[in-house]
Amino acid sequence: MRGVRGGRWRRIASQVGRSITVWAVSTVTMLVLAGLLPDFQLQSADGDSATRIAVTAALGAGAFGVLSAVVWPLLVRLLLLVPALVLGLLVFFLNGSLLLVALRLNPSGSSEAAPETAVIVAAVMSAVASATGGALAVRDDDAYRRRLYRLADRRRRAHPPCPSAPGTVFIQLDGVGHDVLTEAVGGGLMPTVGRWLAAGDGQRPSHRLTSWRTDWSSQTGASQLGILHGCTFDVPAFRWYEKDSREVMVCNRPTSAAELQRRAVAHTGDGGLLTLDGASRGNLFSGGADEQALVLSIATRRRGRENRSRAGYFAYFSDPANAVRTALSFVAEACRELGQSTRARMRGQRPRVSRGGLYPLVRAFATVVERDVVVAAVMGDLLAGRTAVYADLVAYDEVAHHSGPRGRDTEQVLRRLDRCLALIEKVAEHAPRPYRIVVLSDHGQSPGETFRARFGLTLGDLVRAGCGLRLPRAAERTLPRALGFVRPGQNPTGTEARAAVRAALRRPVEEHGERHRPSRVSEPIVLASGNLGLISFPDVPHRMSREEIDARHPALLTTLAHHPGIAFLLVRSEEHGGLVLGAHGTEIPLDRLDHEPGPLAGLGPGAVDAVRRTHSFPHTADIMVNSWYDPAAGEVLAFEEQIGSHGGLGGAQARPFLLSPLSLSAPVDAGQDLVGAERVHHVLRRWLREADGPQVPLTAEEADRRAA
Repeated sequence: MRGVRGGRWRRIASQVGRSITVWAVSTVTMLVLAGLLPDFQLQSADGDSATRIAVTAALGAGAFGVLSAVVWPLLVRLLLLVPALVLGLLVFFLNGSLLLVALRLNPSGSSEAAPETAVIVAAVMSAVASATGGALAVRDDDAYRRRLYRLADRRRRAHPPCPSAPGTVFIQLDGVGHDVLTEAVGGGLMPTVGRWLAAGDGQRPSHRLTSWRTDWSSQTGASQLGILHGCTFDVPAFRWYEKDSREVMVCNRPTSAAELQRRAVAHTGDGGLLTLDGASRGNLFSGGADEQALVLSIATRRRGRENRSRAGYFAYFSDPANAVRTALSFVAEACRELGQSTRARMRGQRPRVSRGGLYPLVRAFATVVERDVVVAAVMGDLLAGRTAVYADLVAYDEVAHHSGPRGRDTEQVLRRLDRCLALIEKVAEHAPRPYRIVVLSDHGQSPGETFRARFGLTLGDLVRAGCGLRLPRAAERTLPRALGFVRPGQNPTGTEARAAVRAALRRPVEEHGERHRPSRVSEPIVLASGNLGLISFPDVPHRMSREEIDARHPALLTTLAHHPGIAFLLVRSEEHGGLVLGAHGTEIPLDRLDHEPGPLAGLGPGAVDAVRRTHSFPHTADIMVNSWYDPAAGEVLAFEEQIGSHGGLGGAQARPFLLSPLSLSAPVDAGQDLVGAERVHHVLRRWLREADGPQVPLTAEEADRRAA
């Protein structure tokens, strides 16, 4: 008992000592800033003694510290009503306002600062105080743990004994393909991962690297739903139209994510990967976790104990030093994007997409704010001893869409992600239980210019042409050349171009002044998910057959299948069931693809099975379109404005990775392939069960397999 009391008093004394040291450093910082900044004063106009100035600085620094500790968390909680992107921009203003209040509370009455100067002083003082406190706390493991706990999204209200069995943390590096990871490790961009794999340093590896294969829909919505909930059924793309509800489903829309999660739970009869003392951070779906922060599928619910989608922001930004540091990094990242995009434009870099508008802010949010908040939440989970944690870091995916999967821009992001892994590994050493760190990705990215940049028109324009609908003038001029109706070097007029298109599509030539008759047939809905296109006719309640489409729009399927930017189409046939259409009149029923793959031959292993499975989905579009793919260069043509894309078949987008400790069983037996996110789910679930035994229940599929 005496030893316990002695340890408690030592901790109290240590904490008091650190607080006094931070206060002293903050005081000195304020004095230095007062000497450097003309609009920041700590003495009256008549002049004060050095002692009085020092006391004024000490009182001001103390008041600012107290306000930062007490008032700041309340302000941040109120600001949870503000969009997260705006929250980062308000940090400087709020911190400066707290400093002005602290100066007004100073009993000397001689300190003052201009509002714009107060912002600078508050930012510098918060950063210095954070650095000082962190440097002092690192030398004390208990203090280090307490400091990291403050970054957690929520303290546990109950403190049950922490199990001795190892916990598992799953870190998803969104969009990082297997090839990109191996190249980054080989090039020294990711030394932490390289050390785990013992790449070229003579050490024994601690992890193994395995590639796996996605479905046709190679995107986060399908992959993460499969990984966390064991189900990718009826997720044909990132966005698709559902005729029964007359709604467009989008995987990163909160209402759609909630519905997809509900369907997955109903389909599997299981809550998800994280139902046993799990935490979900920064994901589209919860995985059945009790602890959730920044999870999209719960964002539309009424806020309560079970819904803490914004709690991660509060936990992180409640520390003003974190807020200032992240805000400064946010501004720096936005400026970095402006510089990089300007340099790419001046160099005439190709391929290239527009990176203006709000994109610099979106990129800064994904690569700075989201990263900092999610990593802080994971650190808190480790120190709280949670059994399973799954977190998604989206930085690489966001940058690669606009800068390409490989290049200087994405190399910088990979370096920062590796530092995040190193920090998580370091924190795991201070956790109350051992942890196994598993790193994985949900898909890769395939490079290539956009469909619009190559042909001068969008997939929607091409569909409208095939349906006989009016086109924008720019699309009408480029359509003949895109379809090969005009030889290189020719430059037809607008009238000649329209005539060529209409003749080729067997549509009557429209004379000048002819009035357009209103059509009773609704226009098709054309959606894009990377290099996967989906075409639906909303006025038809069922999935249209090839025969019905030909009867309504005789030129549409021919126009699409013969286009040089399209690899193949998938449609339903009344005669053959599923039917793949390609150039030169290629028509192959799905049941013959094994012996006659046709246009699917060069799209990689598993393409046939993926197309067959998608054909079985209830909400598959009337026409599924996969863009052209160059196997030699690994390039696709994205239907979206992205030069690094994913969502369809072709190239590195379908080959993500799984990096697991050697202490865990092998993901698959030697010689076998790991296919599909649902299979990855079962592998991760098996690893959790290896540590926690019967506490992790078997899924229905696993129970049936074991019974057999």
